[in-house]
Amino acid sequence: MPVLYLVATPIGNLEDVTLRALRVLREVSSIAAEDTRTARKLLSHYGIRARLVSYNEHNKAARIPYILSLLREGDVALVSEAGMPGISDPGTDLVAAAAAAGFRVVPVPGPSAVVTALAVSGMPANRFLFLGFLPRRQGERRRLLAEVRGLGCTLVALEAPHRLRASLADVLDVLGDRRIAVCRELTKAFEEVFRGTVSAALAHFQEPRGEFTLVIEGARTDRAGEQGGGEALLSGEGHGTTSPLTESQKEALREELASLREQGLRAREAVAQVSARHGLPRRLVYRLWLESASRPGQGGLC
Repeated sequence: MPVLYLVATPIGNLEDVTLRALRVLREVSSIAAEDTRTARKLLSHYGIRARLVSYNEHNKAARIPYILSLLREGDVALVSEAGMPGISDPGTDLVAAAAAAGFRVVPVPGPSAVVTALAVSGMPANRFLFLGFLPRRQGERRRLLAEVRGLGCTLVALEAPHRLRASLADVLDVLGDRRIAVCRELTKAFEEVFRGTVSAALAHFQEPRGEFTLVIEGARTDRAGEQGGGEALLSGEGHGTTSPLTESQKEALREELASLREQGLRAREAVAQVSARHGLPRRLVYRLWLESASRPGQGGLC
């Protein structure tokens, strides 16, 4: 049975490609590439000649059936513009379609901007939440940041240069002046890792250039009130006041929280989501979370 290989490619430095990746790229009958220009640069550097097929967000609907037909003839490699295919790119849809059609899908791991940025940031990496590219629209971006404001784990996001300052401003306003590592052009000639506060990053990046990965400190309960995102879980600060809830409204919220618990969410994340969704103080939502608990040992942090 032919195989769809998910081949990780360098995020910048061409020397970061693995020996296995080069072997697979030489052996497959076709390579589906998110950016054929970037793929040709890599293939040319290593003297690899292969049939390239463009596969991206704009043509994926038409190209998936065609790539599946290529798979019936032989192995196909999928490469993204940089890093691991299927992470914040259209590769997810092709993987799902190939698996549903009965083809084997085999990962060939390698470079990752997310892991690289986490490692060099100096922040806790034992638990982190990857947000992908931050939403382009400010309203959507601020809503996402509000949802994760209370999470104690490190946050990682991707951002384009022309939106960096607007995103940093929203991070500062919604999450507070937390520690941040702004990683620019990782593994490339002009690589830069800025470590400091969000406000300092805004002052530093006046004319951003290149591709950015942001590593943002999680909420810290030992600094309640110091940062917008560092308040204690039980604090209702920043959410305003609300009129008393009826018992039926409380019961509906308990059911919503219980459902989030069953989905695997922990206390901080569930409370943050419900609080932001309904505009309720976290103190109140957390009390309902405790009331909704059906089993002991639930409700840990992110």
